[in-house]
Amino acid sequence: MPLLEISKLTHRFAGLCAVSDFNCAIEPHELVGVIGPNGAGKTTVFNLITGVYRASEGSIKLNNQELVGLTPHQITKLGIARTFQNIRLFKELSVLDNVRIAHYGQIAYTPAEALLHIGRFRAEEKRIIHQALDLLSIFKLDEMAGEKAKNLPYGLQRRLEIARALATEPNLLLLDEPAAGMNPNEIIQLMDFIGWIRKTFSVTIILIEHQMRLVMGICERLIVLDFGATIATGVPAEIQNNPKVLEAYLGVEVAV
Repeated sequence: MPLLEISKLTHRFAGLCAVSDFNCAIEPHELVGVIGPNGAGKTTVFNLITGVYRASEGSIKLNNQELVGLTPHQITKLGIARTFQNIRLFKELSVLDNVRIAHYGQIAYTPAEALLHIGRFRAEEKRIIHQALDLLSIFKLDEMAGEKAKNLPYGLQRRLEIARALATEPNLLLLDEPAAGMNPNEIIQLMDFIGWIRKTFSVTIILIEHQMRLVMGICERLIVLDFGATIATGVPAEIQNNPKVLEAYLGVEVAV
């Protein structure tokens, strides 16, 4: 059974069809790339999977459970986490608090216990801090735990955002343009980093990316969108020579 199965997914904004009849099946532990020109509908697919938008038509199933109609926090609890094209950290909070926040969907104490600092509150807070510091240590961010997130260099902010996503203990991680703003050397490091994440956390990854060096280098399979429609799927070697893909990117018809 696929981990994620999307069938006939369609979404419209007023009269604009942003995603049209999108279908895919993602197997456990796969690393799949979603590519296409700007405005192709890639981030809209992520927003539909995570409940930011509700699909106009179609089905999205995680482990055979329907996600359409669920709220983002319900979907997160089921095992999907994401990052964003533009980093969305709590910039005025510390590095540690950015990761702590991700644990609060799993807390075991009540609002009354939190307000009065009684019952399970202290033990749970201790556990959350310990888990957050362990995760920061894995990502080599523990020495910056007390630093405000906004003071981190760009590459470390991106790393922190991924650490925060993984704090929710997902089965499926969605990365939206993780290489945005990175130089060639940083992209090479990111390729190794993404592979390390998949292996270390045993997580399935779908990523949106414009950096062809990255997607061709690490993705096992690619899905190509253009104007909201899927124009090609396959392994990177097939995609890079696909006439429809070349036409979408170059804007001219390519002779076969």
